[in-house]
Amino acid sequence: MSLLKRIEKNQHPVSQSSRLEELHAKRAPSVRQSQNTMSSIKERIQDKLLAELDPQMDITKTDEIRRTMEDMFNQILSTEAIILSRSERQRLFEQIAAEILGFGPLEPLLADDTVSEIMVNGPNHIYVEKKGRLVKTNFNFESDDHVLRIIDRIVSPLGRRIDEAQPLVDARLPDGSRVNAIIPPLALNGPTLTIRKFSKTPLTIENLIQFGSITPEAAEFLRACVLARTNIVVSGGTGAGKTTLLNICSNFIPDDERIVTIENAAELQLAKEHVVTLESRPPNIEGKGEVSIRDLVINSLRMRPDRIVVGECRGGEALDMLQAMNTGHDGSLTTAHANSPRDAIARLETMCLMAGMDLPVRAIREQVASAVDLIVQQARMRDGSRKIINITEVQGMEGDVVVLSDIFVFEQQGFEGGKVIGRLKPTGLRPKFMDKIEDAGIQLPPNIFGARGRF
Repeated sequence: MSLLKRIEKNQHPVSQSSRLEELHAKRAPSVRQSQNTMSSIKERIQDKLLAELDPQMDITKTDEIRRTMEDMFNQILSTEAIILSRSERQRLFEQIAAEILGFGPLEPLLADDTVSEIMVNGPNHIYVEKKGRLVKTNFNFESDDHVLRIIDRIVSPLGRRIDEAQPLVDARLPDGSRVNAIIPPLALNGPTLTIRKFSKTPLTIENLIQFGSITPEAAEFLRACVLARTNIVVSGGTGAGKTTLLNICSNFIPDDERIVTIENAAELQLAKEHVVTLESRPPNIEGKGEVSIRDLVINSLRMRPDRIVVGECRGGEALDMLQAMNTGHDGSLTTAHANSPRDAIARLETMCLMAGMDLPVRAIREQVASAVDLIVQQARMRDGSRKIINITEVQGMEGDVVVLSDIFVFEQQGFEGGKVIGRLKPTGLRPKFMDKIEDAGIQLPPNIFGARGRF
């Protein structure tokens, strides 16, 4: 607990006597003075450490640098006769180490496993998501420049930049956590940073079953679909868990297959040996050198992939992805933003039109209906939980309409104690590509699709 927090904790309620109010008012300047003193000490020691540290040190040897810093830190405190308690000394060193080696005030939040997302709205407003709920923290930055330094520390190692000419950027942390930053003049509240953390241990299908996101029957069906090389689109809104599910489905792929992953910022964590990870590149300061997702999809076709996994289709690359699915690269997976399986089909059509090809809508729909076998719809529920709400087969075309058939549908049964109560249930319909699953030597239980699905 900081000095300021300790003083605030010991303050009496305002509702007590006027004498206490008077004491409270007199104490406020001393609180600010103490806070400013600690901030001044931190800044002074930090500047000295930076000046004395060898710039040629190997920054990858974090433990070694940290030990060197701690020795220098203690020497500076002794030289300047700065007297601090043991807890204050340790806390001050951790803050300085986070500034020099890590991401400043964000370090404790990044280390907190209960935090799934971090949102920085300017220097004085840091929010986190815990168990699907937003909570404001007591952490803050010193100034807008402080936030900008941390953002630059995140994006610079990736060869990306953020400045007035390029005021927004997508990036990732070393552990794969997704980062988005946007700065003035676009962000009026100051530099804004959003970090979607990745679990240190990637989630498995067993975790999703335990969380109630999917049933064992639906999980077994998804596994069979991946092994049988069906083409799957995971759709859903922002923060619905699409990338997590894509990662889990990708891990069903057999170990003897070559996988090429394509992403804007590499986030997928595939526990496979034969994986080629490709990442798009934005243009440089001269506006040159851009390599788009679409370029990477086209290039991946020459890399002898058994599976192509596109982190997210959001533009013209959707057309190339569908072409790949239709030309022998079956078993491919991707995600798309959509509110329902039907909307996912419409979104794929729209994204194909963004490729700039003058194609009739019917031709695009035929491509979609022929390429995509399954749409898995994810949703973030009212209680913050993520659940699979539809597993839908794309059956083909009837006239000008793409025919969809729900295999599993989530049925909400109530809302109790702030929790959504419901279950993903089979509709009783047997998918038309069951022959493909059986040809792969996979035998699913006869009752997996419900009463009408027995065979």
